[in-house]
Amino acid sequence: MLHDYKKLGDLLIQAKLLTPDQLKKALIIQKQNGERLDKVLISLGLITESNIVQIMEFQLGIPHIDLINFSIDKDMAAVIPASLAERYQLIPVQKTDQKLTLAMADPMNFFAIDDARMVSGCEIEPVIAAESEIMRAISHLYGVNELVEKAVNKLKPEEVNAISPVQTTDDAPIIGIVNSLISQAVREWASDIHVEPQDKMLRVRFRIDGVLREVASFTRDVHAAIVSRIKIMGDMDISEKRLPQEGRINVVEQGRQIDIRVSTLPTILGEKVVLRILDKKAVILDINKLGFGETNLTRYRHLYSQAYGMILISGPTGSGKTTTLYSTLSNVNTIEKNTITIEDPVEYRLEGINQVQVNPKAGLTFASGLRSILRQDPNIVMIGEIRDGETADIAIRAAMTGHLVLSTLHTNDAAGAITRLVDMGIESFLVASSVLGVIAQRLVRVICPECKKACTPSETSLERLFLGVTTDQPIKVYKGTGCANCAFTGYRGRIGIHEVMPISLPIRRLINERASAGEIAVAATREGMVSMREDGIKKVLNGITTIDEVMRVSYTSL
Repeated sequence: MLHDYKKLGDLLIQAKLLTPDQLKKALIIQKQNGERLDKVLISLGLITESNIVQIMEFQLGIPHIDLINFSIDKDMAAVIPASLAERYQLIPVQKTDQKLTLAMADPMNFFAIDDARMVSGCEIEPVIAAESEIMRAISHLYGVNELVEKAVNKLKPEEVNAISPVQTTDDAPIIGIVNSLISQAVREWASDIHVEPQDKMLRVRFRIDGVLREVASFTRDVHAAIVSRIKIMGDMDISEKRLPQEGRINVVEQGRQIDIRVSTLPTILGEKVVLRILDKKAVILDINKLGFGETNLTRYRHLYSQAYGMILISGPTGSGKTTTLYSTLSNVNTIEKNTITIEDPVEYRLEGINQVQVNPKAGLTFASGLRSILRQDPNIVMIGEIRDGETADIAIRAAMTGHLVLSTLHTNDAAGAITRLVDMGIESFLVASSVLGVIAQRLVRVICPECKKACTPSETSLERLFLGVTTDQPIKVYKGTGCANCAFTGYRGRIGIHEVMPISLPIRRLINERASAGEIAVAATREGMVSMREDGIKKVLNGITTIDEVMRVSYTSL
Protein backbone atom coordinates (compact mmCIF):
# COMPACT_ATOMS: atom_id res chain seq x y z
CA MET A 1 0.00 0.00 0.00
CA LEU A 2 2.36 2.74 1.16
CA HIS A 3 5.63 2.74 -0.78
CA ASP A 4 7.63 3.97 2.24
CA TYR A 5 7.41 0.79 4.29
CA LYS A 6 9.53 2.07 7.20
CA LYS A 7 7.26 5.08 7.42
CA LEU A 8 4.26 2.75 7.54
CA GLY A 9 5.91 0.77 10.33
CA ASP A 10 6.65 3.93 12.31
CA LEU A 11 3.04 5.05 11.95
CA LEU A 12 1.77 1.69 13.22
CA ILE A 13 4.14 1.87 16.19
CA GLN A 14 3.01 5.43 17.00
CA ALA A 15 -0.61 4.23 16.90
CA LYS A 16 0.37 1.40 19.31
CA LEU A 17 -0.80 -1.18 16.79
CA LEU A 18 2.69 -2.65 16.51
CA THR A 19 5.79 -3.02 18.67
CA PRO A 20 9.34 -2.30 17.43
CA ASP A 21 10.23 -5.99 17.80
CA GLN A 22 7.23 -7.03 15.73
CA LEU A 23 8.17 -4.53 13.02
CA LYS A 24 11.77 -5.81 13.00
CA LYS A 25 10.59 -9.40 12.56
CA ALA A 26 8.19 -8.41 9.76
CA LEU A 27 10.91 -6.43 7.92
CA ILE A 28 13.20 -9.48 7.98
CA ILE A 29 10.45 -11.67 6.48
CA GLN A 30 9.58 -8.95 3.96
CA LYS A 31 13.22 -8.82 2.83
CA GLN A 32 13.28 -12.62 2.41
CA ASN A 33 10.07 -13.10 0.43
CA GLY A 34 9.81 -9.72 -1.32
CA GLU A 35 6.17 -9.17 -0.33
CA ARG A 36 4.84 -5.76 0.68
CA LEU A 37 5.23 -5.01 4.37
CA ASP A 38 1.50 -4.56 4.93
CA LYS A 39 0.84 -8.04 3.50
CA VAL A 40 3.51 -9.57 5.74
CA LEU A 41 2.05 -7.89 8.82
CA ILE A 42 -1.47 -9.07 7.95
CA SER A 43 -0.31 -12.66 7.25
CA LEU A 44 1.44 -12.71 10.65
CA GLY A 45 -1.82 -11.65 12.29
CA LEU A 46 -0.22 -8.51 13.75
CA ILE A 47 -2.58 -6.04 12.08
CA THR A 48 -5.72 -6.04 9.94
CA GLU A 49 -6.59 -4.40 6.63
CA SER A 50 -8.78 -1.94 8.50
CA ASN A 51 -5.75 -0.89 10.61
CA ILE A 52 -3.84 -0.07 7.42
CA VAL A 53 -6.78 1.86 5.96
CA GLN A 54 -7.21 3.87 9.20
CA ILE A 55 -3.51 4.77 9.34
CA MET A 56 -3.45 5.83 5.69
CA GLU A 57 -6.62 7.88 6.04
CA PHE A 58 -5.24 9.68 9.10
CA GLN A 59 -1.74 10.22 7.69
CA LEU A 60 -2.63 11.16 4.11
CA GLY A 61 -5.93 12.92 4.71
CA ILE A 62 -7.52 10.85 1.93
CA PRO A 63 -11.04 9.58 2.71
CA HIS A 64 -11.76 5.86 2.70
CA ILE A 65 -14.75 4.06 1.22
CA ASP A 66 -16.54 0.87 2.27
CA LEU A 67 -17.00 -1.07 -0.97
CA ILE A 68 -18.98 -3.95 0.57
CA ASN A 69 -22.15 -1.87 0.76
CA PHE A 70 -21.34 0.39 -2.21
CA SER A 71 -23.03 -0.16 -5.56
CA ILE A 72 -20.76 0.41 -8.58
CA ASP A 73 -22.20 0.95 -12.05
CA LYS A 74 -20.70 -1.52 -14.58
CA ASP A 75 -20.79 0.92 -17.50
CA MET A 76 -18.98 3.57 -15.47
CA ALA A 77 -16.38 1.03 -14.27
CA ALA A 78 -15.70 0.00 -17.88
CA VAL A 79 -13.64 3.16 -18.45
CA ILE A 80 -10.79 1.30 -16.67
CA PRO A 81 -9.71 -2.03 -18.25
CA ALA A 82 -9.77 -5.14 -16.06
CA SER A 83 -6.01 -5.72 -16.56
CA LEU A 84 -5.16 -2.26 -15.22
CA ALA A 85 -7.60 -2.60 -12.31
CA GLU A 86 -6.03 -5.92 -11.28
CA ARG A 87 -2.44 -4.76 -11.74
CA TYR A 88 -2.83 -1.72 -9.46
CA GLN A 89 -5.70 -2.91 -7.20
CA LEU A 90 -8.07 -0.08 -8.04
CA ILE A 91 -11.70 0.28 -9.12
CA PRO A 92 -13.74 3.27 -10.40
CA VAL A 93 -16.53 4.19 -7.99
CA GLN A 94 -17.87 7.50 -9.33
CA LYS A 95 -17.61 9.69 -12.44
CA THR A 96 -18.71 13.32 -12.74
CA ASP A 97 -17.91 15.38 -15.84
CA GLN A 98 -14.16 14.83 -16.33
CA LYS A 99 -13.37 13.62 -12.81
CA LEU A 100 -13.08 9.90 -11.99
CA THR A 101 -13.04 8.74 -8.37
CA LEU A 102 -10.87 5.64 -7.92
CA ALA A 103 -10.93 3.37 -4.87
CA MET A 104 -7.28 2.36 -4.45
CA ALA A 105 -5.39 0.04 -2.14
CA ASP A 106 -2.40 2.39 -2.52
CA PRO A 107 -3.54 5.96 -3.23
CA MET A 108 0.12 7.08 -3.32
CA ASN A 109 0.90 4.92 -6.37
CA PHE A 110 1.41 7.73 -8.87
CA PHE A 111 2.19 5.32 -11.72
CA ALA A 112 -1.30 3.82 -11.27
CA ILE A 113 -2.91 7.27 -11.18
CA ASP A 114 -1.05 8.37 -14.34
CA ASP A 115 -2.04 5.20 -16.23
CA ALA A 116 -5.68 5.54 -15.12
CA ARG A 117 -5.66 9.20 -16.24
CA MET A 118 -4.29 8.30 -19.68
CA VAL A 119 -6.73 5.42 -20.23
CA SER A 120 -9.85 7.23 -19.00
CA GLY A 121 -9.06 10.77 -20.14
CA CYS A 122 -10.27 12.00 -16.75
CA GLU A 123 -8.71 13.69 -13.76
CA ILE A 124 -8.27 11.13 -10.99
CA GLU A 125 -9.44 11.59 -7.43
CA PRO A 126 -8.22 8.69 -5.21
CA VAL A 127 -10.00 7.31 -2.17
CA ILE A 128 -8.73 4.50 0.08
CA ALA A 129 -10.31 1.03 0.22
CA ALA A 130 -9.24 -2.33 1.59
CA GLU A 131 -7.45 -4.43 -1.03
CA SER A 132 -9.68 -7.47 -0.41
CA GLU A 133 -12.78 -5.33 -1.03
CA ILE A 134 -11.30 -3.95 -4.25
CA MET A 135 -10.45 -7.46 -5.54
CA ARG A 136 -13.98 -8.65 -4.78
CA ALA A 137 -15.38 -5.66 -6.69
CA ILE A 138 -13.07 -6.43 -9.63
CA SER A 139 -14.29 -10.03 -9.68
CA HIS A 140 -17.89 -8.84 -9.67
CA LEU A 141 -17.49 -6.11 -12.29
CA TYR A 142 -15.01 -7.80 -14.61
CA GLY A 143 -16.34 -11.32 -14.11
CA VAL A 144 -16.00 -14.36 -16.31
CA ASN A 145 -19.23 -13.81 -18.23
CA GLU A 146 -18.15 -10.41 -19.52
CA LEU A 147 -14.61 -11.52 -20.37
CA VAL A 148 -15.85 -14.65 -22.11
CA GLU A 149 -18.42 -12.69 -24.09
CA LYS A 150 -15.76 -10.29 -25.32
CA ALA A 151 -13.42 -13.15 -26.22
CA VAL A 152 -16.17 -15.06 -28.08
CA ASN A 153 -17.03 -11.94 -30.08
CA LYS A 154 -13.38 -11.73 -31.21
CA LEU A 155 -13.31 -15.31 -32.47
CA LYS A 156 -12.85 -15.91 -36.17
CA PRO A 157 -14.83 -18.77 -37.75
CA GLU A 158 -11.70 -20.88 -38.28
CA GLU A 159 -10.75 -20.53 -34.57
CA VAL A 160 -14.09 -21.84 -33.31
CA ASN A 161 -13.73 -25.41 -34.53
CA ALA A 162 -10.02 -25.99 -34.06
CA ILE A 163 -7.03 -24.90 -32.09
CA SER A 164 -3.38 -25.83 -32.42
CA PRO A 165 -0.33 -25.62 -30.16
CA VAL A 166 0.91 -22.78 -32.37
CA GLN A 167 -1.68 -20.46 -30.81
CA THR A 168 0.32 -19.10 -27.88
CA THR A 169 -0.23 -15.35 -27.56
CA ASP A 170 -2.27 -14.02 -24.66
CA ASP A 171 -4.40 -12.08 -27.17
CA ALA A 172 -5.79 -15.24 -28.78
CA PRO A 173 -9.51 -15.28 -27.87
CA ILE A 174 -9.68 -18.93 -26.76
CA ILE A 175 -6.58 -18.50 -24.62
CA GLY A 176 -8.18 -15.40 -23.14
CA ILE A 177 -11.31 -17.37 -22.23
CA VAL A 178 -9.40 -20.16 -20.46
CA ASN A 179 -7.07 -17.73 -18.69
CA SER A 180 -10.07 -15.71 -17.52
CA LEU A 181 -11.77 -18.81 -16.12
CA ILE A 182 -8.68 -19.87 -14.18
CA SER A 183 -7.95 -16.35 -12.92
CA GLN A 184 -11.53 -15.85 -11.75
CA ALA A 185 -11.60 -19.24 -10.02
CA VAL A 186 -8.38 -18.50 -8.11
CA ARG A 187 -9.64 -15.06 -7.07
CA GLU A 188 -12.85 -16.55 -5.73
CA TRP A 189 -11.04 -19.40 -3.89
CA ALA A 190 -12.82 -22.04 -5.98
CA SER A 191 -11.63 -25.63 -5.52
CA ASP A 192 -12.84 -26.86 -8.94
CA ILE A 193 -13.83 -25.58 -12.38
CA HIS A 194 -16.43 -27.65 -14.27
CA VAL A 195 -16.66 -27.14 -18.06
CA GLU A 196 -19.79 -29.02 -19.13
CA PRO A 197 -21.37 -29.37 -22.59
CA GLN A 198 -25.17 -29.11 -22.54
CA ASP A 199 -27.74 -29.54 -25.33
CA LYS A 200 -27.66 -25.93 -26.46
CA MET A 201 -24.84 -24.30 -24.52
CA LEU A 202 -21.57 -24.76 -22.70
CA ARG A 203 -21.90 -24.32 -18.94
CA VAL A 204 -19.08 -23.34 -16.56
CA ARG A 205 -19.46 -23.86 -12.82
CA PHE A 206 -17.11 -23.19 -9.89
CA ARG A 207 -17.17 -25.20 -6.69
CA ILE A 208 -16.85 -22.60 -3.93
CA ASP A 209 -17.09 -23.58 -0.26
CA GLY A 210 -18.15 -27.06 -1.34
CA VAL A 211 -21.12 -25.92 -3.45
CA LEU A 212 -21.26 -25.60 -7.25
CA ARG A 213 -22.25 -22.21 -8.70
CA GLU A 214 -22.82 -21.40 -12.37
CA VAL A 215 -20.54 -18.54 -13.36
CA ALA A 216 -20.77 -18.52 -17.15
CA SER A 217 -22.62 -20.01 -20.08
CA PHE A 218 -21.98 -19.50 -23.77
CA THR A 219 -22.60 -21.12 -27.12
CA ARG A 220 -21.64 -24.73 -27.85
CA ASP A 221 -19.51 -23.46 -30.76
CA VAL A 222 -16.49 -22.81 -28.56
CA HIS A 223 -16.61 -26.14 -26.67
CA ALA A 224 -14.07 -28.03 -28.79
CA ALA A 225 -11.63 -25.12 -28.87
CA ILE A 226 -11.77 -24.57 -25.10
CA VAL A 227 -11.28 -28.28 -24.34
CA SER A 228 -8.36 -28.43 -26.79
CA ARG A 229 -6.73 -25.38 -25.20
CA ILE A 230 -7.02 -26.93 -21.71
CA LYS A 231 -5.55 -30.20 -23.03
CA ILE A 232 -2.59 -28.37 -24.54
CA MET A 233 -1.97 -26.60 -21.23
CA GLY A 234 -2.20 -29.95 -19.41
CA ASP A 235 0.14 -31.75 -21.86
CA MET A 236 -2.67 -34.10 -22.94
CA ASP A 237 -3.61 -35.67 -26.28
CA ILE A 238 -5.91 -33.25 -28.12
CA SER A 239 -6.80 -35.86 -30.75
CA GLU A 240 -8.11 -38.40 -28.20
CA LYS A 241 -11.74 -37.62 -27.41
CA ARG A 242 -13.12 -41.12 -26.71
CA LEU A 243 -11.20 -41.95 -23.54
CA PRO A 244 -10.81 -40.15 -20.18
CA GLN A 245 -7.50 -38.33 -19.71
CA GLU A 246 -5.62 -36.70 -16.87
CA GLY A 247 -3.17 -33.80 -16.99
CA ARG A 248 -1.50 -31.16 -14.89
CA ILE A 249 -1.13 -27.39 -15.30
CA ASN A 250 1.10 -24.99 -13.36
CA VAL A 251 0.19 -21.30 -13.40
CA VAL A 252 1.05 -18.19 -11.40
CA GLU A 253 -1.95 -16.14 -10.26
CA GLN A 254 -1.72 -13.06 -8.02
CA GLY A 255 1.90 -13.97 -7.25
CA ARG A 256 0.90 -17.48 -6.10
CA GLN A 257 2.04 -20.76 -7.63
CA ILE A 258 -1.11 -22.71 -8.48
CA ASP A 259 -1.14 -26.41 -9.35
CA ILE A 260 -4.15 -27.56 -11.41
CA ARG A 261 -5.13 -31.19 -11.97
CA VAL A 262 -7.13 -31.71 -15.18
CA SER A 263 -9.56 -34.56 -15.79
CA THR A 264 -11.55 -35.10 -19.00
CA LEU A 265 -14.54 -37.42 -19.38
CA PRO A 266 -16.28 -38.29 -22.68
CA THR A 267 -20.06 -37.80 -22.37
CA ILE A 268 -22.79 -38.19 -24.97
CA LEU A 269 -22.69 -34.40 -25.53
CA GLY A 270 -18.91 -34.13 -25.73
CA GLU A 271 -15.98 -34.00 -23.33
CA LYS A 272 -16.60 -32.69 -19.83
CA VAL A 273 -13.55 -31.16 -18.13
CA VAL A 274 -12.91 -30.67 -14.43
CA LEU A 275 -9.94 -28.62 -13.22
CA ARG A 276 -9.03 -29.20 -9.56
CA ILE A 277 -7.25 -26.11 -8.19
CA LEU A 278 -4.55 -26.82 -5.60
CA ASP A 279 -3.38 -23.62 -3.95
CA LYS A 280 -0.78 -24.13 -1.25
CA LYS A 281 -1.71 -20.81 0.37
CA ALA A 282 -5.29 -22.04 0.78
CA VAL A 283 -4.21 -24.98 2.96
CA ILE A 284 -4.73 -24.50 6.68
CA LEU A 285 -1.78 -25.99 8.54
CA ASP A 286 -2.72 -24.53 11.92
CA ILE A 287 -4.73 -27.21 13.70
CA ASN A 288 -6.36 -24.53 15.87
CA LYS A 289 -8.13 -23.15 12.79
CA LEU A 290 -9.81 -26.37 11.64
CA GLY A 291 -12.91 -25.94 13.81
CA PHE A 292 -12.18 -28.47 16.56
CA GLY A 293 -14.11 -27.74 19.74
CA GLU A 294 -12.08 -27.43 22.94
CA THR A 295 -12.83 -30.97 24.16
CA ASN A 296 -12.34 -32.53 20.73
CA LEU A 297 -9.03 -30.72 20.19
CA THR A 298 -7.69 -31.83 23.58
CA ARG A 299 -8.63 -35.43 22.81
CA TYR A 300 -7.15 -35.30 19.32
CA ARG A 301 -3.88 -33.76 20.53
CA HIS A 302 -3.55 -36.58 23.04
CA LEU A 303 -3.98 -39.11 20.21
CA TYR A 304 -1.34 -37.72 17.84
CA SER A 305 1.11 -37.19 20.71
CA GLN A 306 1.49 -40.98 21.04
CA ALA A 307 4.72 -42.60 19.84
CA TYR A 308 3.01 -45.36 17.85
CA GLY A 309 -0.40 -46.63 16.81
CA MET A 310 -2.91 -45.74 14.10
CA ILE A 311 -5.12 -42.65 13.83
CA LEU A 312 -7.90 -42.66 11.23
CA ILE A 313 -9.69 -39.64 9.74
CA SER A 314 -13.05 -40.63 8.25
CA GLY A 315 -15.56 -38.85 6.08
CA PRO A 316 -16.75 -38.60 2.46
CA THR A 317 -14.80 -37.01 -0.39
CA GLY A 318 -14.42 -33.27 0.12
CA SER A 319 -14.80 -33.32 3.90
CA GLY A 320 -11.32 -31.91 4.60
CA LYS A 321 -9.60 -35.15 5.62
CA THR A 322 -6.36 -34.35 3.77
CA THR A 323 -6.19 -30.89 5.33
CA THR A 324 -6.56 -32.41 8.80
CA LEU A 325 -3.79 -34.91 8.00
CA TYR A 326 -1.47 -32.18 6.71
CA SER A 327 -2.05 -29.93 9.72
CA THR A 328 -1.42 -32.92 12.02
CA LEU A 329 1.84 -33.73 10.23
CA SER A 330 2.93 -30.10 10.57
CA ASN A 331 2.42 -30.42 14.32
CA VAL A 332 4.18 -33.78 14.86
CA ASN A 333 7.04 -33.49 12.37
CA THR A 334 10.34 -32.38 13.89
CA ILE A 335 14.00 -32.56 12.89
CA GLU A 336 14.39 -35.66 15.08
CA LYS A 337 11.66 -37.59 13.24
CA ASN A 338 11.56 -39.21 9.81
CA THR A 339 8.11 -38.57 8.33
CA ILE A 340 7.08 -40.19 5.05
CA THR A 341 3.76 -39.99 3.19
CA ILE A 342 2.30 -41.98 0.31
CA GLU A 343 -0.51 -40.16 -1.49
CA ASP A 344 -2.65 -40.26 -4.61
CA PRO A 345 -2.08 -37.56 -5.61
CA VAL A 346 0.38 -35.47 -3.56
CA GLU A 347 -1.84 -32.41 -3.25
CA TYR A 348 0.48 -30.01 -1.43
CA ARG A 349 4.19 -29.95 -0.73
CA LEU A 350 5.08 -30.05 2.98
CA GLU A 351 8.54 -28.84 3.92
CA GLY A 352 10.75 -31.34 5.75
CA ILE A 353 8.47 -34.29 4.92
CA ASN A 354 9.24 -37.04 2.37
CA GLN A 355 6.21 -37.38 0.09
CA VAL A 356 5.66 -40.28 -2.34
CA GLN A 357 3.25 -40.23 -5.28
CA VAL A 358 1.34 -43.42 -6.08
CA ASN A 359 2.00 -44.63 -9.65
CA PRO A 360 -0.03 -47.81 -10.41
CA LYS A 361 1.24 -47.98 -14.03
CA ALA A 362 4.78 -48.36 -12.71
CA GLY A 363 3.68 -50.80 -10.03
CA LEU A 364 3.83 -48.29 -7.18
CA THR A 365 0.57 -48.85 -5.29
CA PHE A 366 -0.32 -47.90 -1.73
CA ALA A 367 0.55 -51.43 -0.58
CA SER A 368 3.88 -51.79 -2.43
CA GLY A 369 4.89 -48.22 -1.60
CA LEU A 370 4.06 -48.75 2.06
CA ARG A 371 6.27 -51.84 2.20
CA SER A 372 9.19 -49.82 0.82
CA ILE A 373 8.51 -46.93 3.18
CA LEU A 374 8.77 -49.24 6.19
CA ARG A 375 12.34 -50.08 5.09
CA GLN A 376 13.22 -46.37 5.22
CA ASP A 377 13.34 -46.18 9.03
CA PRO A 378 10.24 -43.95 9.45
CA ASN A 379 8.85 -42.61 12.72
CA ILE A 380 5.62 -41.30 11.21
CA VAL A 381 3.82 -42.68 8.15
CA MET A 382 0.88 -41.00 6.43
CA ILE A 383 -1.19 -43.07 3.99
CA GLY A 384 -3.47 -40.95 1.81
CA GLU A 385 -6.26 -43.52 1.91
CA ILE A 386 -6.77 -47.13 2.96
CA ARG A 387 -8.57 -48.62 -0.03
CA ASP A 388 -8.08 -52.36 0.33
CA GLY A 389 -7.35 -55.14 2.78
CA GLU A 390 -3.70 -55.46 1.79
CA THR A 391 -2.94 -51.80 2.53
CA ALA A 392 -4.96 -52.01 5.75
CA ASP A 393 -3.03 -55.09 6.90
CA ILE A 394 0.39 -53.50 6.30
CA ALA A 395 -0.72 -50.25 7.97
CA ILE A 396 -2.06 -52.08 11.04
CA ARG A 397 1.16 -54.08 11.44
CA ALA A 398 3.24 -50.90 11.02
CA ALA A 399 1.22 -49.26 13.82
CA MET A 400 1.96 -52.26 16.05
CA THR A 401 5.71 -52.18 15.42
CA GLY A 402 6.57 -48.73 16.67
CA HIS A 403 5.29 -46.36 13.96
CA LEU A 404 2.70 -43.59 14.22
CA VAL A 405 0.41 -44.20 11.24
CA LEU A 406 -2.10 -41.60 9.97
CA SER A 407 -4.64 -42.43 7.28
CA THR A 408 -8.19 -41.90 6.00
CA LEU A 409 -11.26 -44.04 5.39
CA HIS A 410 -14.58 -43.29 3.68
CA THR A 411 -17.12 -43.94 6.43
CA ASN A 412 -20.09 -41.96 7.74
CA ASP A 413 -18.99 -41.81 11.38
CA ALA A 414 -16.11 -42.65 13.69
CA ALA A 415 -17.46 -46.02 14.86
CA GLY A 416 -18.01 -47.10 11.25
CA ALA A 417 -14.27 -46.89 10.55
CA ILE A 418 -13.61 -49.71 13.02
CA THR A 419 -16.11 -52.09 11.48
CA ARG A 420 -14.85 -51.15 7.97
CA LEU A 421 -11.36 -52.41 8.87
CA VAL A 422 -12.82 -55.68 10.17
CA ASP A 423 -14.89 -55.99 6.95
CA MET A 424 -11.64 -55.62 4.97
CA GLY A 425 -10.42 -58.83 6.56
CA ILE A 426 -8.35 -57.44 9.45
CA GLU A 427 -8.60 -59.56 12.60
CA SER A 428 -10.59 -57.74 15.28
CA PHE A 429 -7.85 -58.22 17.90
CA LEU A 430 -5.34 -56.49 15.58
CA VAL A 431 -7.71 -53.54 15.10
CA ALA A 432 -8.34 -53.32 18.85
CA SER A 433 -4.65 -53.32 19.74
CA SER A 434 -3.37 -50.96 17.02
CA VAL A 435 -5.95 -48.16 16.49
CA LEU A 436 -5.53 -45.22 18.85
CA GLY A 437 -8.63 -43.34 17.75
CA VAL A 438 -10.88 -42.20 14.91
CA ILE A 439 -11.87 -38.68 13.91
CA ALA A 440 -14.97 -38.28 11.72
CA GLN A 441 -15.58 -34.91 10.11
CA ARG A 442 -17.58 -32.81 7.66
CA LEU A 443 -17.20 -29.25 6.39
CA VAL A 444 -19.95 -26.67 6.90
CA ARG A 445 -20.10 -23.21 5.37
CA VAL A 446 -19.49 -20.26 7.68
CA ILE A 447 -22.02 -17.43 7.88
CA CYS A 448 -20.71 -14.32 6.12
CA PRO A 449 -19.61 -11.84 8.82
CA GLU A 450 -20.59 -8.82 6.71
CA CYS A 451 -24.28 -9.69 6.30
CA LYS A 452 -24.83 -11.85 9.39
CA LYS A 453 -28.19 -11.22 11.05
CA ALA A 454 -29.75 -12.71 14.19
CA CYS A 455 -33.20 -14.25 14.08
CA THR A 456 -35.44 -16.01 16.61
CA PRO A 457 -37.06 -19.30 15.53
CA SER A 458 -40.82 -19.42 16.06
CA GLU A 459 -42.17 -21.54 18.89
CA THR A 460 -43.38 -24.24 16.49
CA SER A 461 -40.39 -24.23 14.12
CA LEU A 462 -38.51 -27.40 13.20
CA GLU A 463 -35.29 -25.55 14.07
CA ARG A 464 -36.16 -25.72 17.77
CA LEU A 465 -36.85 -29.43 17.44
CA PHE A 466 -33.51 -30.02 15.71
CA LEU A 467 -31.65 -27.99 18.34
CA GLY A 468 -33.49 -29.69 21.19
CA VAL A 469 -34.78 -26.36 22.53
CA THR A 470 -38.19 -26.07 24.18
CA THR A 471 -40.83 -23.69 22.85
CA ASP A 472 -40.54 -21.31 25.81
CA GLN A 473 -36.73 -21.17 25.87
CA PRO A 474 -35.22 -17.96 24.42
CA ILE A 475 -32.86 -18.69 21.53
CA LYS A 476 -31.14 -16.85 18.71
CA VAL A 477 -29.70 -18.29 15.52
CA TYR A 478 -27.95 -16.45 12.69
CA LYS A 479 -28.17 -16.31 8.92
CA GLY A 480 -26.41 -14.41 6.15
CA THR A 481 -28.73 -12.15 4.17
CA GLY A 482 -26.33 -12.00 1.19
CA CYS A 483 -23.92 -9.26 0.13
CA ALA A 484 -21.05 -8.58 -2.29
CA ASN A 485 -18.59 -10.06 0.20
CA CYS A 486 -20.17 -13.54 -0.11
CA ALA A 487 -21.46 -13.31 -3.71
CA PHE A 488 -24.95 -13.00 -2.17
CA THR A 489 -24.91 -16.58 -0.82
CA GLY A 490 -24.88 -15.67 2.89
CA TYR A 491 -21.75 -17.79 3.43
CA ARG A 492 -18.00 -17.13 3.28
CA GLY A 493 -15.49 -19.92 3.96
CA ARG A 494 -15.88 -23.30 5.65
CA ILE A 495 -15.12 -24.89 9.01
CA GLY A 496 -15.13 -28.47 10.28
CA ILE A 497 -17.56 -30.28 12.54
CA HIS A 498 -16.05 -33.36 14.20
CA GLU A 499 -16.47 -36.34 16.43
CA VAL A 500 -13.33 -37.67 18.11
CA MET A 501 -13.43 -41.26 19.35
CA PRO A 502 -10.40 -42.47 21.34
CA ILE A 503 -10.20 -46.27 21.57
CA SER A 504 -10.56 -46.91 25.31
CA LEU A 505 -10.36 -50.28 27.10
CA PRO A 506 -14.17 -50.81 27.05
CA ILE A 507 -14.24 -50.03 23.30
CA ARG A 508 -11.30 -52.40 22.70
CA ARG A 509 -13.30 -55.16 24.36
CA LEU A 510 -16.28 -54.40 22.12
CA ILE A 511 -14.03 -54.54 19.03
CA ASN A 512 -12.65 -57.91 20.13
CA GLU A 513 -16.23 -59.11 20.51
CA ARG A 514 -16.95 -57.93 16.93
CA ALA A 515 -19.61 -55.51 18.17
CA SER A 516 -21.55 -53.44 15.62
CA ALA A 517 -20.76 -49.81 14.79
CA GLY A 518 -23.92 -48.78 16.66
CA GLU A 519 -22.82 -50.53 19.86
CA ILE A 520 -19.36 -48.96 19.62
CA ALA A 521 -20.91 -45.50 19.07
CA VAL A 522 -23.15 -45.89 22.13
CA ALA A 523 -20.15 -46.85 24.29
CA ALA A 524 -18.12 -43.91 22.96
CA THR A 525 -21.00 -41.51 23.70
CA ARG A 526 -21.17 -42.80 27.29
CA GLU A 527 -17.46 -41.96 27.58
CA GLY A 528 -18.04 -38.36 26.50
CA MET A 529 -17.70 -38.43 22.70
CA VAL A 530 -19.34 -35.39 21.12
CA SER A 531 -21.18 -36.46 17.97
CA MET A 532 -20.96 -34.46 14.75
CA ARG A 533 -24.58 -33.43 15.23
CA GLU A 534 -23.82 -32.06 18.71
CA ASP A 535 -20.68 -30.32 17.48
CA GLY A 536 -22.66 -28.80 14.62
CA ILE A 537 -25.42 -27.61 16.97
CA LYS A 538 -22.82 -25.89 19.16
CA LYS A 539 -21.53 -24.03 16.10
CA VAL A 540 -25.10 -23.05 15.17
CA LEU A 541 -25.79 -21.67 18.66
CA ASN A 542 -22.44 -19.82 18.59
CA GLY A 543 -23.45 -18.09 15.35
CA ILE A 544 -20.78 -19.76 13.21
CA THR A 545 -22.99 -21.71 10.80
CA THR A 546 -26.65 -22.46 10.11
CA ILE A 547 -28.94 -25.39 10.88
CA ASP A 548 -29.40 -25.95 7.13
CA GLU A 549 -25.65 -26.44 6.74
CA VAL A 550 -25.36 -28.92 9.61
CA MET A 551 -28.29 -30.92 8.24
CA ARG A 552 -26.91 -30.78 4.69
CA VAL A 553 -23.54 -32.34 5.50
CA SER A 554 -24.28 -34.63 8.42
CA TYR A 555 -27.89 -35.72 8.09
CA THR A 556 -26.97 -39.38 7.38
CA SER A 557 -24.99 -39.59 10.60
CA LEU A 558 -27.52 -37.96 12.96
